[in-house]
Amino acid sequence: MNLTTHMPMAPRKTWILPAIIAAIAAAVVAALGATITDLGPWYQSLAKPGWNPPDVLFPVGWTIIFALNTAAIVAAWRAAPGPKVSDAIVGLFALNAFLNIGWSVLFFRLERPDWAMIEVGFLLASILSLIVYCGRYSRQAALLFVPYLIWVSFAAVLNWAIVDMNGPFG
Repeated sequence: MNLTTHMPMAPRKTWILPAIIAAIAAAVVAALGATITDLGPWYQSLAKPGWNPPDVLFPVGWTIIFALNTAAIVAAWRAAPGPKVSDAIVGLFALNAFLNIGWSVLFFRLERPDWAMIEVGFLLASILSLIVYCGRYSRQAALLFVPYLIWVSFAAVLNWAIVDMNGPFG
C-alpha cells in the first residue's frame, strides 16, 4: 500500500484574500498620493526641464505601477515559505508605501523638492529591497517591481532637475 497517496497534502496558499488586501492597500496609497499632490500655482510656477512629461501622464503611470505592485506583492506572498517571510514582505511593502506618500508630502505639501530629493533615495532603496527580498522567493514578483524602480528613478532625476533649476527652497 502506498501511504503517500493517503497522506493529506499541505493546503496551497490562496491568492484571493492577499490580492484583495494588496489591491486595497495600493488603492489607499494611490488615493493618499493623489490627494497630497497639488499641481496648483506653486507647482506650475516651477521651472521644469524640456523632457518633463505632460502632467496627464503621471496618473496613468502611477495606475500601471500600482497594478504591477499589487501583482508583485501577491506573487511574493504566495511564494513565501512561511509566516516570517510573509510578514517581512508585508513590512517591506508598508515601509515602501510610507516612503512613497512621504515623498509627495515633502515635494507638494511642504513645497520642498530639495528634501524630497533626499527622501527619494530612501524610496529607491526600499524598492531595491523589495526586488531583492521578494526575488528570493518569486522571480515574477521581482520582475514586476522593475517598472516601479525605473519610474521612481526617472522621477528622482526629474526631482533633481527641478531642484537644480529652482533652488534654493525654504
